[in-house]
Amino acid sequence: MTFASLGLKEPILRGVRDVGYETPTEIQAHAIPKILRGQDLIGLGQTGSGKTAAFGLPILHRLCDGPPGLRALIVVPTRELCVQVAENLRLYAAHAGLHV
Repeated sequence: MTFASLGLKEPILRGVRDVGYETPTEIQAHAIPKILRGQDLIGLGQTGSGKTAAFGLPILHRLCDGPPGLRALIVVPTRELCVQVAENLRLYAAHAGLHV
């Protein structure tokens, strides 16, 4: 399985390649297709299991080529986690013309 086989748009795939990801983790492989189909999802995983990408990549995918402006809000429990999530999403969105 690859990130491309999950159906992500090319600008997002370029960001994924830039950070060195080659194959999706278990949570990514299960979550990304469901989120792309518009299904609701609750996912649990240990630190380092790939949750940020599992939820963030489909969000970025859906925002590609859309109108400018605030279109997504991610709520996290701590400032440190907010900074971490934002940094990761900026890397994934680097080629998509999106601002995080």
